[in-house]
Amino acid sequence: MKPSFLAIIPARGGSKGIPRKNIKELAGKPLIAWTIEEAKKSKYINRIILSSEDAEIIEVAKRYGCEVPFIRPVELAQDNTPGIDPVIHAIERCPGFDYVVLLQPTSPLRTVEDIDGIIETLLNKEANFCVSVVEPNQSPYWMYNLNENGRMDPVIKQANFAVRRQDLPNVYSLNGAVYVANVEKLKVENSFITNETVGYVMPRERSFDIDTEVDFYLCEQMLRNY
Repeated sequence: MKPSFLAIIPARGGSKGIPRKNIKELAGKPLIAWTIEEAKKSKYINRIILSSEDAEIIEVAKRYGCEVPFIRPVELAQDNTPGIDPVIHAIERCPGFDYVVLLQPTSPLRTVEDIDGIIETLLNKEANFCVSVVEPNQSPYWMYNLNENGRMDPVIKQANFAVRRQDLPNVYSLNGAVYVANVEKLKVENSFITNETVGYVMPRERSFDIDTEVDFYLCEQMLRNY
């Protein structure tokens, strides 16, 4: 029997960096609409829901075809609320699914190719957790701490310093675009990042995570020029 997938789009009303970020217009439509529309194209996702405490965000999500089966409790929409808490709340309110797919609205360049690709990776590898990653612009092998005297101390100790980027080991960072997990395993681990989490590599041009007004502007230029 085919496994079932619940997609959760978390979008609270409070936003420090960009006021009303999740419904701010980006290249002709609200930011959250980009995620809803791509999720609806997935051949694996069975149900797409919004988790929000904000009436305006809920109205916009519904307009773009996203289901809103509950209103998120305000205590789960605070600045210090752990990101996993609204996910656990949502899967408890919408039981009966094998896997959960977390799609944050701040990754509008993520496509259905990425969503279905990560799901297929999880299924093919028979994994319980899979998250999207990207090769960072700056390698941690070229990063330093500054000690109390202002002297540079490498974050990663190396026997021989690599002058050329191609000589460095490949490293990856979370890009925040897609998280997938077995529902029952997620309830136990309370995190998508575990010792058995598998990574799905996304291209840098689709790994944009909007956090500031500058991010928003750059992302809009990319969308308009696609």
